[in-house]
Amino acid sequence: MKILALDSSGLVASVAIIEDEEMTAEYTINYKKTHSQTLLPMIDEVAKMINLDMATIDAIAITAGPGSFTGLRIGSATAKGLGLALDKPLIAVPTLEALAYSLYGSEALIVPLMDARRNQVYTGVYYFAGSEIKTLKEQCAEDIQETISYLNSEKRSVIFLGDGVPVHCEVICEKMQGEYSFAPAHLNRQRAGALGALAKAYYQAGILQSADEYRPDYLRVSQAERERAEKEKMDCK
Repeated sequence: MKILALDSSGLVASVAIIEDEEMTAEYTINYKKTHSQTLLPMIDEVAKMINLDMATIDAIAITAGPGSFTGLRIGSATAKGLGLALDKPLIAVPTLEALAYSLYGSEALIVPLMDARRNQVYTGVYYFAGSEIKTLKEQCAEDIQETISYLNSEKRSVIFLGDGVPVHCEVICEKMQGEYSFAPAHLNRQRAGALGALAKAYYQAGILQSADEYRPDYLRVSQAERERAEKEKMDCK
């Protein structure tokens, strides 16, 4: 089994190849460039470095959302384009579940935080039961205070990761009542390797879709759509 994994859901752009039990390549960048500039060249570079014949991949894994609206659209267009060109299925994995999978085997509750602006985060709560990742709280968009209140009620050790951590670190440190920690630098952002490893389980379970069928899950409308709705509401008064 050979899976091409793509993640452009946040600030990070990441590409990986998972082949059977091995990760044969991973290319990750966390820099101030748009994913439209980086994602396709990264795929091309990975393919060249490992002499990959793209026709030999079995599926394309993609983070399905939530995340950056622009990033998700770029990732979606790239995955759908490759899927259609190569006639390969897509494996859509929830962004926050894939992010949590980076902390495979952790005994703590795993809480990914992606900055959603306006004091909100995209988040969910996960844990491992043996080798299987489980969802305690489904991914959602909510105020960071709601997330902390929920975690305090659980009274369990927590580990945070994601680009929302530096944004909300102060309030986390102030409001968290139980034991908590922050993931180290090599594990605290999206990685296509983790996405691909989790996507393998999805593939084996038959959770696939065609490139035509795939649509990202934004969880909420974009800022531009919110501002337009607010303007229309004001115009009607």
